[in-house]
Formats: sequence, structure tokens, C-alpha cells
Amino acid sequence: MKTRFAFVVALLLGMPALAADAPDALIRPVGDAVLDQFAWVARPVIVFADSAADPRYIRQIELLEAEEQALRDRDVVVLTDTDPAARSAVRQALRPRGFALVLVGKDGKVALRKPTPWHVRELTRVIDKMPLRQQELREAREAE
Repeated sequence: MKTRFAFVVALLLGMPALAADAPDALIRPVGDAVLDQFAWVARPVIVFADSAADPRYIRQIELLEAEEQALRDRDVVVLTDTDPAARSAVRQALRPRGFALVLVGKDGKVALRKPTPWHVRELTRVIDKMPLRQQELREAREAE
């Protein structure tokens, strides 16, 4: 009985880690990603922090997870980078200082930089004003 309980607990504790590594996961570590791989395909939102224990980082992830579908509807991919020492390609390209929330458009241009957590509602407003998003909405209406 104890062995089965330990197995179930270990399995449940490992699930979030597996979900974060899934290719279709909304929120994933930056790893070896480069911004060019998202060009014309997705809108990366990158959350930088000096540590995963940063309260601003924790709050931002909570806000993003709470409105996951709104982000998916806008082709958003969330990348997290909490290890400045790793010097990821994305960190080197965007050069954040401490906590930073960065939105990159499908065209590869930085659309927004914020030093504090933002609600998804505010992010989606910025995205919905982008010319490419406006075009996507027009094409979706015409297809109906």
C-alpha cells in the first residue's frame, strides 16, 4: 500500500514538469529557443527574472495561466527565462534587467516591454491593435 501511494504521489508531482516540456504547452522554458523560429508563426511573450522565486515572476505566470485560451487564440507562446547565468540566445537578444515581460510580434519586432507583471487583458489589447492581428481578424470574418 505504501509503495502504491508513493508511486501515485511521485507521478502527480512529476506531471507539471511533463506538461511544461510538452511541445504544445503554452508556457515553457526558453531553453535553446531563438526568436527567429517564431517569425510569422507565433507571438512570443517572454518572462524574464533573476530567479524562479521572484514574486513578480510567480505573479506573472499565475496571470498567464489564468487566461490561457485568450493567449492561444492569439497564437501566443510564453517562454520563461529565470537563469541569467545560462545566457540564453533570447536573453542575449533582448537584454533584460531583472524582471521583464516582453511581447514580440509575429514580425519579430519587440511590441512591448514591461518591468512589472501585466494582466492578460492588457496584453491581448496590445496584440489586438497590431496590424497583423487586425489582418487575421479580417480574414477570419471573411471566411465565415
